Amino acid sequence: MDRRDFIKQSALATAGLTILPAGSLFADTTKVRLGYIGVGLRGRNHIQEGLLRDDVEIVAICDTQESSLQYCREQFKKAGKKPPAEYTGGLDAYKGLLDRKDIDAVIIATPWQFHHPQAIDAMKAGKYVGCEVIAGLSVDDHWDIVKTSEHTGIPYMTLENVCYRRDVMAALNMVRKGIFGEIIHLQGGYQHNLREVLFNDGKHFYDHGVEFGPNALSEAQWRTQFNIDRNADIYPTHGAGPLMHYANINYGNRFMNLVSFSSKSRGLNTYIEEKSPGHPNAKINFKNGDVTTTLINCANGETVMLSHDCHLPRPYSLGFRVQGTEGIWMDLNESVYINYKSQKEDEWDPSKKWFEQYDHPLWAKYADKASGAGHGGMDYFVFNAFVEAVKRKGPTPIDVYDSVTMSVITPLSEKSIATGNQPQEFPDFTKGKWKDRKSTFALDDSGL
Repeated sequence: MDRRDFIKQSALATAGLTILPAGSLFADTTKVRLGYIGVGLRGRNHIQEGLLRDDVEIVAICDTQESSLQYCREQFKKAGKKPPAEYTGGLDAYKGLLDRKDIDAVIIATPWQFHHPQAIDAMKAGKYVGCEVIAGLSVDDHWDIVKTSEHTGIPYMTLENVCYRRDVMAALNMVRKGIFGEIIHLQGGYQHNLREVLFNDGKHFYDHGVEFGPNALSEAQWRTQFNIDRNADIYPTHGAGPLMHYANINYGNRFMNLVSFSSKSRGLNTYIEEKSPGHPNAKINFKNGDVTTTLINCANGETVMLSHDCHLPRPYSLGFRVQGTEGIWMDLNESVYINYKSQKEDEWDPSKKWFEQYDHPLWAKYADKASGAGHGGMDYFVFNAFVEAVKRKGPTPIDVYDSVTMSVITPLSEKSIATGNQPQEFPDFTKGKWKDRKSTFALDDSGL
């Protein structure tokens, strides 16, 4: 049975049985009407998830590039679904989409520099916001997001899919059950060779060229420039999002301050020179160091280390480490050690042994539906969580405070590096509410 047929036959199961904030017994099965702002490669991943669901209607899409809109038309045609209204033209074209009264929520998947203004306008228009990372470019941008969400009452959710990775969630289940004991130290990050993403020939995706900017394709059109302009952890949320759940950040705990360090930058210049000797792009001064390391203190005494490492030849790994008084998980060697419970003293167990036992209820229940979804199934879960929150007219499991906390690491790390690695005080976006807030993230198998 493919995912589309499975979802059609399981609509009620997907909605789930839950107790709603309004006191209803069943989730509202009314269709969620979505608008998409940005339908490049990442936006089309979310389009695909929406097309597989009978409880989602994609009403309108917006993009400034005809090629992206054309890809979307093919997606809808292949799915046999009614094509959405299209908004295109200048950078303000999305505002026409937001003026529509038949849209409940928007998915924002544009380049990072547009997320803040588009999210602000969407919340003011009364639309739930599911936004790709990053929330904003400055600390003030992040405060704007919080204040607008609070003022309008409209939820904002960063669509951080790694929070729903299967091993990440199994480890979270183990943390919550006390298997690791009291949490002491956490590590994670974004460790991924992105050189072939940051450059291409402008004709075919990932064609191993050395060009970037308007004539390139996909992320090379815009993401590469951030590596030229900013010396910071420019992509912290893949690591920070999951670690925040392990440490209960914003829910009885919070980040207090951080300090960041950046290595010299050689990887991108070396790559360009190897691919095209003598090319002028090899002489660009890339401000972003090849490896950025950020250390964070928590109110309850835990320490957190984040790494951004995307310019050097290396295999993919997010480098997760969860370490407590009773044991440790490290994703790099796919191993777990639990004091007195592992097979041999001072020797690793395969993490699979523990994660099969402590598979998170969400994955145990919905793994079949996630089969075939992007990023190993993570995309199904993060999209489903957002849609279910909209259907319930309730809070999102990754809320506005969580979203800005994991994202504001970028400007804070930038300032720390620029000031000679000076510690930076972490904003308390909750204004003290973190002491009594209760998390709603993945506490059961309801889909959130």
